[in-house]
Parts: sequence; C-alpha cells; structure tokens
Amino acid sequence: MTMNLESGDMDILIRGGTVLTMSGGGEIIHNAVIGIKGDKIAFAEKNEESSSRLYRARNTMDASGSLILPGLVNTHTHLPMVAFRGMADDLPLMEWLSRHIFPAEAKYVNRQMVYDTARLAIAEMILSGTTTFCDGYFYESGIARAAMECGMRAVPSAGFIDLPFPDSPDPANHTGIAWKYLARWKDRSTLITPALFCHSPYTCKPETIRIVKEAARKAGVPFLIHLAETQEEVRITRELYGLTPVRHLHRLGVLDEKTIAIHAIWVDDEEIDILGDCGVKVSHCPESNMKLASGICPLTKLIDRGIAVGLGTDGAASNNDLDMFGEMDKAAKVDKVMRMDPTIMGAETVLRMATIGGAEVLGLEKEIGSIEPGKRADIIILDTKKPHLTPLYNPYSHIVYSASGADVKTSIINGRVVMKDRRLTTLDVDEAMAKVAKIADAIKKDRLAF
Repeated sequence: MTMNLESGDMDILIRGGTVLTMSGGGEIIHNAVIGIKGDKIAFAEKNEESSSRLYRARNTMDASGSLILPGLVNTHTHLPMVAFRGMADDLPLMEWLSRHIFPAEAKYVNRQMVYDTARLAIAEMILSGTTTFCDGYFYESGIARAAMECGMRAVPSAGFIDLPFPDSPDPANHTGIAWKYLARWKDRSTLITPALFCHSPYTCKPETIRIVKEAARKAGVPFLIHLAETQEEVRITRELYGLTPVRHLHRLGVLDEKTIAIHAIWVDDEEIDILGDCGVKVSHCPESNMKLASGICPLTKLIDRGIAVGLGTDGAASNNDLDMFGEMDKAAKVDKVMRMDPTIMGAETVLRMATIGGAEVLGLEKEIGSIEPGKRADIIILDTKKPHLTPLYNPYSHIVYSASGADVKTSIINGRVVMKDRRLTTLDVDEAMAKVAKIADAIKKDRLAF
C-alpha cells in the first residue's frame, strides 16, 4: 500500500513488527515497514517487498517484536474530571452528580483549572495509547488549547446545561456562546474538530437542545448528548415530557447522522430502530456504566442494527482512569455475559470500535482510525516482550484481553512523535501532576462543604 510521493525522503520509517491495519479488509502485515511523510502515512507494506530502501528518513524506528496499530479513539470523556478522580465513589449517578460533582464543579471549575487538568488527562491518554479524544465540558477552549499544544487530536465539545455554570451564567445566551466557540475553533487546526454538547434531556430544556443542535447543524459539526443513561433519567424525562429520552429527542428533531448518543443503555427495540433510521452514532462507556450501576448497553443489538459504535472512558471521576485498553476488555466481556454467549463481541470487533469505529462515530473515518496510505499518521507501538504478553498467538486477543495502556511504548500523532520509549515529548507530566495536586488540596480542605 503506497501513496504517490514527490520526494524520496521520509520523516519517519518504522521497521519490523506486526501491523494491524484495521482497514476494511482487516489486513495484517508481518515484518512491516511504514513510511510517514509530514502528517500522512506514505506506505505500509511488507519489509521484504518494500521499496522503502529507496527512501532516506530523518527518524528510523525499530519495531521488531512489537504490535503496531492505529491510535485509539476515545469517543467520550470529561477531561477536567481528573481533578475529581476518587472524590466520590460507590454512589448512584443522580446522588453522585447532585451531591458531589455538580457542587464541586460550581466551586472549583474555572478557565485555568480546565486547562491544567486537561494537560494531565492528555498525558494519561497519550501514555495509554489514545491519540484522539472527544470531550464535553465547560471552558472547552482551554481543552482545545491544551490539545493543540500537546499535539493531541481532539473533538472538544462546548458544554451546555440549564443551570448557572461559571462559563455560562446566563442560560439564555446559549446561541451566542455556541457560535463564538465555533468561530474560534472551526478550521483552525487539522488536530481540532469543534463540536457542541448538551448534558442530557433532563438538564437541558427542549429549547436549549433545539438551538444548540441547530447551531451544530449550520456549522456541520457533531452534536453530543448523554442519552438513556439510567432508569432514573428515563423516569424523569417521562414525567417532564411524557416520552422516553430517545422519543423525546426524536420529537425535537435533533437526531441525525451528526448526533452522538452517549451511553444509550435504556433503549428498547423501537428506539434502537429510531437511532438506526436517523443515522445516530453511539459512544459506549462500559466501565463507567458498570461503576455507577447505570445498566448494560445492548451493544450487540446496536451493532446488528448497523449503528456505528465507538468506545469511551467517560470522565475519570466515574471510571476512574482514561485507559482505553480497559474499555475494550470490559466491552467484550460484559456483552458476552449479558447474552450468555462467549462467541459474540470478539476481540477484533472490539478493537475496531476503539479505532476505525470510534473514528466513524466522530466523523473522522476518512482521516484516522486505520493504517492506510493517505491517512493521518496516528500510530501506536506496543511492546510485546513482556511476561503477560507471552506467547503471542492472536494479536487481536492479546490487545483486548491481555494488554494495558502501560504496554504502549511509542505514540505518533499527526506524524509527530509525542511519546518515545514511554517518555512524553510534548509536555512535562510532573508539572501537570503537581498543578492538579494543588487543586486536589483545595478540594480536600473543603470536602465537608459538599
């Protein structure tokens, strides 16, 4: 697989190892060589058949004995919630939100806090193999700025909720805030795809959901919303609007191919058909769903209906980490036990959800998600020379059931090496941890206040 080249020089050559391309044909390349020129993949082919000997490279990497795959795509998270990691655990969602998270956010979230916590979260994600994330929060420009500075690909989604929050004290100004945010970030960088995010059908009024979705439609960007996450959400939405959350949004006319439904747990067969007919994508967050006892997403039914599904970690306050390898493991196992069928949700299917499937959910499948010539060079290299990864029979199985984020030794995003031999190259992780530790110190002092 080779793209047309104007010059014989490569910026990066990766030699050796086994490449899981995650392309449409599911091609695996053993003893591979990958050429990267600028921010694009120039070629990916067998080393013994390669024309790479004709090219010089500024940076040649030996990946012998490694697994090489597209960078992982985290389709849903709230990066600043790393500051609340472990702050309030083992609670139901509504109690967790109303008595702990919302009060903490109201007191501690500000522009600087969002930027500082985003840098720590980005460090955690790069170290665990994520190269693209989709976030939804407040002061989202701080997250977009942190991503650009750290060389991370991002879909930062400006958050909306009908409650007074620091960056949106007047809910009546949602339209102005949405357009100001989109004007700042749309087409600014190949790394940044801005989006808009309504918290949920029960915290956003129908008019808020309509106007935010209308802004997203006009701008041609994704619209995200937590949807059918808990039975309590279904009950509240029925009481407020006489409909379940999916039917409520369908009546509002906001479900389409650029809508991303987050969680989608409490949906019946008719609602799955509604999501499928409208082209809605789904972000599945198994670890958060399990920890909050929100329920089990009908994952197999969604996939069988042709709905694009990606994986997400959710925020670190409800997970409590941002490691996508853990999400893959849980996604495979939870569905097997729910359906009492060990043959469903195989390892390759789950890895696709974490790579090209996640890219499709975010509308980026033509740019990222697989190792193919012409696509952006978002690539991770896993070190398999470890006891828990020996022996290796099936690389898909190894990645989903045995590996963890700590096995990723090199990460390349947009043709830039952002981690090499487990060392970050674009940010100081010790500094990032120290700044979030200061935030945590303040939270600990005021813990009884909320």
